[in-house]
Amino acid sequence: MANVTDSTSVRVLCPRLVLNKNEQGLQWLIGSPFFPPLTIVSTLRCIHTLPASDSLSPDYLKESEDLRTLLLKGFEVIGALLVVNSNGEKNASKAIDAACRLRRLLSEGGGNSENRETFGAVADLTSGEDIRFYVSRSESSTNLESLTSVVYEDHPAKYIWETGCLLRCELPITFPVYVPVKNPPDAEKMYLLAIESVVAQFKDPKVVYMVETLSKASVEVPWPVILRGVELDFHTALSDMKLRSTDGQDSDPKFLSCGHFCLKSKSNSALLSAENADTIQVSVLLNSSEKSLKSSAPVAEYIPAQDAARLLVVNFKLEALCYAMKEIPLMYAVSKLIIPSLVDQLNSMKSVILPNLLTEHPQLCPYHFNPPGILHPITVIYELNYGETEMKQVEIRKSLHLRLGLPSDRPLLRIANALDLSTTNDSARNDSIRKGSTLLKDVHIGIPSSGVPGGIISLVQGSYEYYHYLQDGFNDSGWGCAYRSLQTIISWFRLQHYTAIDVPEHREIQQALVEIGDKDPSFIGSREWIGAIELSFVLDKLLGVTCKVLNVTSGAELPEKCRELALHFDNQGTPIMIGGGVLAYTLLGVDYNEASGDCAFLILDPHYTGTDDLKKIVNGGGVLAYTLLGVDYNEASGDCAFLILDPHYTGTDDLKKIVNGWMVTCKVLNVTSGAELPEKCRELALHFDNQGTPIMIGGGVLAYTLLGVDYNEASGDCAFLILDPHYTGTDDLKKIVNGGWCGWKKSVDSKGRSFFLHDKFYNLLLPQRPNMV
Repeated sequence: MANVTDSTSVRVLCPRLVLNKNEQGLQWLIGSPFFPPLTIVSTLRCIHTLPASDSLSPDYLKESEDLRTLLLKGFEVIGALLVVNSNGEKNASKAIDAACRLRRLLSEGGGNSENRETFGAVADLTSGEDIRFYVSRSESSTNLESLTSVVYEDHPAKYIWETGCLLRCELPITFPVYVPVKNPPDAEKMYLLAIESVVAQFKDPKVVYMVETLSKASVEVPWPVILRGVELDFHTALSDMKLRSTDGQDSDPKFLSCGHFCLKSKSNSALLSAENADTIQVSVLLNSSEKSLKSSAPVAEYIPAQDAARLLVVNFKLEALCYAMKEIPLMYAVSKLIIPSLVDQLNSMKSVILPNLLTEHPQLCPYHFNPPGILHPITVIYELNYGETEMKQVEIRKSLHLRLGLPSDRPLLRIANALDLSTTNDSARNDSIRKGSTLLKDVHIGIPSSGVPGGIISLVQGSYEYYHYLQDGFNDSGWGCAYRSLQTIISWFRLQHYTAIDVPEHREIQQALVEIGDKDPSFIGSREWIGAIELSFVLDKLLGVTCKVLNVTSGAELPEKCRELALHFDNQGTPIMIGGGVLAYTLLGVDYNEASGDCAFLILDPHYTGTDDLKKIVNGGGVLAYTLLGVDYNEASGDCAFLILDPHYTGTDDLKKIVNGWMVTCKVLNVTSGAELPEKCRELALHFDNQGTPIMIGGGVLAYTLLGVDYNEASGDCAFLILDPHYTGTDDLKKIVNGGWCGWKKSVDSKGRSFFLHDKFYNLLLPQRPNMV
């Protein structure tokens, strides 16, 4: 991690500033009070502008209402980026003014932002120059300083989560409100008074906050800590607080740091993310039994209603999620983060309910998401009375995609995408095995590089499950590799939430082909091999997915497809099935050097028959049929690599599937031989970048799953990331990875051996991502 702490350097944590060079606009720069002042964590687009004005005149009230809920406490607006047709200090001043106005609205009642430094950044649409940064040292200052030193963090997730943690507080609230039926204004007044009463109780001296860890991975779990309302500090600013050690030596609980409840070390730095972050649970309790300082008798007061009244029972479900530095004392974490977050969430829900208080009862529920490309979680409140496919909910998600700079052709903010923080993931989790499934997921993560010098890697986008021979106690060794590659591809659509259907079994796949008239009824229950065309039929019937098919006359032609494969992974991102002869593989990616023509294919091999041991799978290798998940392609040289997912694995997994679902299309690429595959690297890379789905590769009687490509456009060198379904071992992730059942494959290795057969015709099935959010 670069050590940049001076006040003249900009540190950028987000992978890149999300800019649309074809459209001017304003973006809010997001930082944190726990980081150095000039540190950019992410950007959020301004989507609300004043009527009859240009895109550079924000509706500050609507923007503040959105960001107050969307942005976790622990992150804040530190500046603005203006994308315009000119680049200069004048526009930077406009950006700073906009950020200051928004920050004043966001900090109402929460402190003074008068002396805070504020960023102003400008991007010129016409010149294409780098973004220019300026800073104003205080809101009252008119002088701007130009910042020329910009550092892009190499390991941003480590920067955020190694020293930070999450605080979570779930609080259901139910209270009665007696409202006059014939006087709506009075009803609204009574409702607002009831809300104010609830807010006041958060700071009541008798309120109790219980703090405990959600992680059970430690041998010794710290005891919960009790904080009372009277002990909280609501006046000291976060910038003025005194940090505490994380060793937990303070005798006074309120001075214990958040780090007291965090794991002391992480076994794998690759797991540093919001989903695997240390999470602290905060529970709110009201101590009504505490002894009073004065003796008193119970008193009941009777106030008769002047008009007809109605009992209105109001229900809220609050769930606050905050980011905190591990050294922050617990009392500040509760008073400056948890309580303001609960209040903002309650006020946001109040505003939704108020207009139709007496007629409608919306069911509001907060959800937390961490979409790809965003380093920190966000919070969204959804109305559960509406189905997710109703236009109102679709439009809400579209606006969120626009604000976050997310692609508009994939579901990233549906309820199924939400973080599950009810229990914390064990940092020593069983590798890639996740909740709800015993199948290995994303087995290509962490594998060695493809060896393509200067290659550009294009990979499958999103998660998939590894299907291979002998899974579910079903013996399909020798004929089921394409079925396994298809199962891997369908698992990708399921895990990306395009469909809720289960992954079909072999018989269900055969039944689908019979129902569309492609096969005779005798095909059901047979051991007949299927290829890319049959896979495209099944994807179309079960999911509505269309496929593109690439054909090569021999395996020697596959490197010629590296550019096309890379394009698939960049644009579509789905795994690719490669079929040749009687073999099939899953292509997960390509690594392609366009200048040299060198390439490698990331192959996932379905022919594996062992246990789901990742080392055995990765080290074992295998030259069989795979699912193509990506390409890495060098356009100049034609060098490419294919990312393959192999369905030949035959280990044991238990997963029963029933068919039903979304409309998915597939693209099929054909090559006359395996030697032509590197020529498709660019197209495969584009697929992974745009679609992100795994690819099935079929050639002869083999099929593989392609997960990505590593491609050097200048040299033409490439490699394919292959997931091999021919594996027949147990689901041991180490065994699978070390066995080479998921790994980078070059069209011709250093010893002159060809992975793709030169005498076989290959076709590649590229599932197309449905256009939906």
